[in-house]
Amino acid sequence: TLLLETTKGQVEIKLLPDLAPNHVARITELANSGFYDGIIFHRVIPGFMAQTGDPQGTGMGGSGQKLDAEFTDYEYRVGTVGMARSMNPNSGDSQFFICFDGCGHLTGQYTVWGQVERGMENVYNIAAGEPPASPDQIVTANRDRISRYRTLVTGLQEPRPITDEEIVLVREMAEFRYNDPS
Repeated sequence: TLLLETTKGQVEIKLLPDLAPNHVARITELANSGFYDGIIFHRVIPGFMAQTGDPQGTGMGGSGQKLDAEFTDYEYRVGTVGMARSMNPNSGDSQFFICFDGCGHLTGQYTVWGQVERGMENVYNIAAGEPPASPDQIVTANRDRISRYRTLVTGLQEPRPITDEEIVLVREMAEFRYNDPS
């Protein structure tokens, strides 16, 4: 799960590594590095989509690392998250969009890497425009630690060594539970 904290509220995106492993890996890397923190939604078209991920805020920028397309027949629908690109199919970088509706024609032409699971109402409230007069932004973006903890606890199929990250995560969750008064 990728957790976007926006100026309109939280948005949880289920990552789809089976569809686009390279895109999910790159988005995760950028999010965990803080790349998306403070970036505006620079292109928001009501009834279509909200686009972000450009550090320049113009729609022309990116992280500098292009990705080869990973097109699938996953049907674009409300909440589908796709990689923005130029006319070149292999030009996806850091910009992505979240569909409102009316995105079905993009199926098979733009890489799908996620699907909004919670917070779509917050996406609908993002200021419209190209660019908006007062754009909303991603405050922070990162892998949801609670989701990663659930995967750690329930997703291990066979024994393997525990990583340092997993040890830190379990300690954080134990401390959270210990300090949580509820």
